[in-house]
Amino acid sequence: MALCFAAFTTSMGFADESLKGISCRSVHLGYPAAEGTAFYNELIVEKSAAGTYFMACGFDGGYFGIQELGNGKKVVLFSVWDPGEQNDPKQVAEEQRVKMLHKDEAVRVGRFGNEGTGGQSFFDYDWQVGETCRFCVTARLDGRRTEYAGWFFVAETKAWKHLVTFSTLNNGKLVRGCYSFIEDFKRDRMSATKVRRARIGNGWLRSNDGQWIALTRARFTGDSNPVTNIDAGTAGGRFFLVTGGKTENTGTKLNDFVNLNPPGIELPPPIIDAGPISRNAPAAEPASKP
Repeated sequence: MALCFAAFTTSMGFADESLKGISCRSVHLGYPAAEGTAFYNELIVEKSAAGTYFMACGFDGGYFGIQELGNGKKVVLFSVWDPGEQNDPKQVAEEQRVKMLHKDEAVRVGRFGNEGTGGQSFFDYDWQVGETCRFCVTARLDGRRTEYAGWFFVAETKAWKHLVTFSTLNNGKLVRGCYSFIEDFKRDRMSATKVRRARIGNGWLRSNDGQWIALTRARFTGDSNPVTNIDAGTAGGRFFLVTGGKTENTGTKLNDFVNLNPPGIELPPPIIDAGPISRNAPAAEPASKP
């Protein structure tokens, strides 16, 4: 939600000069699509730096991607928001909080704050530059709540891992508002000099009637940081996003649309069954620092 607002304020001209030189500008791709029950996407990191979030599957309710932490450690991160605009997770009433319904034994789960509040999960995974990382978020309704499951394809085992399922009060929404982004969260001035680049593509949305729809059009936006060393476009049948360092905006202008033409769709959409969810899963414990 904060990212969407940041992109909107930038398009309206409300630049935040205090961010200049502190960090790379956050850049996003927003995919025009109707609501659906699943969002599949692939991401290939081409250049990374400590303190980077490469987010593949963002939606109105959460986000899913990979991070290189400040110490160089690498993780998969899936988060879902509580309702409301609060920033202190301790101030959210128990009945308003995200609930954990499933957790893989290799995953750490806890609560987050300061950018809204909600539930988050970490899976330690040493992803590599040049590796194709595959993500899928599935959604289904349970009364006033929506259950969002995060699935990650583990290349070493050639199998999908069901990381976690979070339930949140989301007013009957499934998966909508699909987007991806690159974010520099280290923000120590030096991080602004580092290039971060990824190719993102072969994206699909499963519509409410069960049809898989290819995501071949995206809008390029940025946060309120006014720097112009950002770019987006297409390469090798996928979208690309890049920010930081000596990047030049030679591809797509901010707020313009990018089209895959011809569409770079190579693989059929995944067939993922969310399977049974344990209603007796333990309450979420505070996640240890990754």
